[in-house]
Amino acid sequence: MRIALGLQYDGSAFSGWQTQVNQPTIQDELERAITSFVGNDTQNSHPIRVVTAGRTDAGVHALGQVVHFDVEVERDDWSWVRGVNAFLPESIVINWAQAVANEFSARYSAYERTYIYALHAGPCRSPMAADRAGYVMLPADRWFDIDAMRSAAKCLIGEHDFTSFRSSECQSKTPVKTIFSIEIFSNEPWLYFRITGNAFLHHMVRNLVGSFIQIGVGKQSAHWMAEVLATKNRSVAAPTFSPAGLYLAKIAYPEEFNIPKPWLSSSWLPKAIFV
Repeated sequence: MRIALGLQYDGSAFSGWQTQVNQPTIQDELERAITSFVGNDTQNSHPIRVVTAGRTDAGVHALGQVVHFDVEVERDDWSWVRGVNAFLPESIVINWAQAVANEFSARYSAYERTYIYALHAGPCRSPMAADRAGYVMLPADRWFDIDAMRSAAKCLIGEHDFTSFRSSECQSKTPVKTIFSIEIFSNEPWLYFRITGNAFLHHMVRNLVGSFIQIGVGKQSAHWMAEVLATKNRSVAAPTFSPAGLYLAKIAYPEEFNIPKPWLSSSWLPKAIFV
């Protein structure tokens, strides 16, 4: 049978989602936990391998990650949640589990992904937000030009070639992606970006945030974003911003699969940005 899981994790201690040799990863921890819960080879004759909706980078977090895996044993939904969580570290938690149709794919059935970036700004960084938010040093009497950033975001909506915001290590077959919405929430000393699209390139959100910050602090004009997009040249965009404030917030699937919405009550981020 095929099982889907919804999970959250603090990615600050991990080298990203995808399994790596001699590096701690979310995938390895999750597969070990599921295998431990399922039991020995007499109960399941194939290694547990999970398929994820989105592979997060080192230091990046998730509030609404979705995975699926195939297994030969049967458990009720709540048993999967309790059982797998018993073998996971405190930084990773399963929020829900359910049996799904074999045609469901956590990756390929998804039609929309939402990322949130949390940013703290001011004269001093916040130790309470270490590894949980990005930081920009600003004088106490200054704040970002929110109108300029929102104006810059307009050129990014729709289907575009996002090569200018693509990591050189990106494995996507095409740089063409579609962004459905970009929303910027200002609540000094906090700034939040919510970006929704069909899919994202490696480092794409962090590169966009870095470029927004250049505009927000006045180093570039709002029109600069369109110029960067048009060049299809990574070197002209801003440097890749910190992974600390990036959260994979939500994955959307066709209603026929009945996939639960992310469980967000445990998040320290404002609930308003998830609406």
